[in-house]
Amino acid sequence: MSRVGVFRSLAVIAGAVIIASCSEAGISGPNANQERIAATASIQPVADRLLDHVTDVSRLDLKAVWWKKQHKDVIKVSKTIDQSGGTISIPETGLTLSFPAGAVAAPVTITVTSDAKYVAYKMEPTGTKFLKDVTATQLLNTTTLSGSPLRSQLYAAYIADDSVNLSGRVPVLEIEPSTTIFSVLSPLIPQAHVWTIRHFSRYMLASG
Repeated sequence: MSRVGVFRSLAVIAGAVIIASCSEAGISGPNANQERIAATASIQPVADRLLDHVTDVSRLDLKAVWWKKQHKDVIKVSKTIDQSGGTISIPETGLTLSFPAGAVAAPVTITVTSDAKYVAYKMEPTGTKFLKDVTATQLLNTTTLSGSPLRSQLYAAYIADDSVNLSGRVPVLEIEPSTTIFSVLSPLIPQAHVWTIRHFSRYMLASG
């Protein structure tokens, strides 16, 4: 299957993940219609939105996206994933990681820690490589992008050094294949960003 075909399938899967994540997070208030919107979520032509690995990231001026409501403390979740796959979610931040069957050869305890200020996560064990791509879905209603037209491209960025300060311009090593999902009711309003993960370290959602 071609990479574009894979991401068409990914968009469909992401729509289902978004609905499930919204339900788990108990989203209400201004976003009370989130589930209905997510159910009809659309994606701009994949060929136009698809971002593959970028080898020369020095030309990108990337800044981490902020949470809409900063957390007093980091949020950490752990779960053992085995050969059958599974999901890990952080309802408070809107993140869901989906591990397909066969992603790991043996059971491994995955720990994901969110940043208190920025849409960024440390994923452990650091250095873990997966046999099949893991899908990360980040809802945007928990971020400062919520409810506003998208003004600049979004990137899923891999940061090798866990000690890098995320304020201002952030140096990154790699841009992951990713796409932004929009609502058909408000085509300029982004709902989620979806990307693939092949190895663990630190990732952030960035705008450039």
